[in-house]
Amino acid sequence: MALMPRGITPRRPARTGRQDRVARAPSPAKAAERRKNAAHGESRGLRSPTAKAPKGRKKTTAYSPLAPARIAEILKRLDQLYPDVTCALTHTSAWELLVATILSAQSTDVNVNRVTPELFRKYPTVEAFAALEPEQLQPDIRSTGFFRNKSKSVVGAARKVVADFGGQVPLNMNDLLTLPGVARKTANVVLGSWFKLAEGVVVDTHVTRISRRLELTKNPNPQKIEQDLMRIIPREKWILFAHQLIWHGRKLCYARKPKCVDCALENICHAGDKAWSTVEIHKNAK
Repeated sequence: MALMPRGITPRRPARTGRQDRVARAPSPAKAAERRKNAAHGESRGLRSPTAKAPKGRKKTTAYSPLAPARIAEILKRLDQLYPDVTCALTHTSAWELLVATILSAQSTDVNVNRVTPELFRKYPTVEAFAALEPEQLQPDIRSTGFFRNKSKSVVGAARKVVADFGGQVPLNMNDLLTLPGVARKTANVVLGSWFKLAEGVVVDTHVTRISRRLELTKNPNPQKIEQDLMRIIPREKWILFAHQLIWHGRKLCYARKPKCVDCALENICHAGDKAWSTVEIHKNAK
């Protein structure tokens, strides 16, 4: 018989008869009760915490990009960042704003604002524009790009305003859309920024980019994006919301290398093309 070293006492079996770390089998009554509870839970569509999900079923999450609480939080943060922003195009009348918006296509507001003061000094009324030939206007707006098409649009719009609307820019969507060079974006700018009428949401390149990054829409088409935004943004916020996204796009949310580290929306934005992120990335949100 081998002797144990002094001071070491061998462990003895537990009085209960169970060995260490070995689970005791449940009594038949408890086993039956567990089976009954499990069956009752399955009948209600419940699953025990340790049960495995059936094969082929995808794990679901509670995240919804269009949840009212998330939309409200986005609007709240935009209000804190840009509480009272307005249209950046320089203008003193509805006609000047209409012209400036037509010229801003494929150009920057800064560039348009360099051109329009002298343009409106040279042609101070809508009638003065209507008396021009497009070729006469081209040298004055050349630096805004696409000056041939823009000159036709501005002169054509001036003639239509004088002939059909008594020299006054119409203040409803249907009439504005009859003017040459005017689509919904331009009409929404004039109606919202000058007449304070919320007939839609301005959708330019900034609004398109940011609304897609924030997963407020999946559409690439501006008209469909506008319809998506009109469904989820309260009507009283349509005008300001568009201005806020435009300013956000100029200040932080650039097309390339956005300043995500400085963005107040960062932790609720899952955009796939973020430059930096503290949250899960959604590759299709961009």
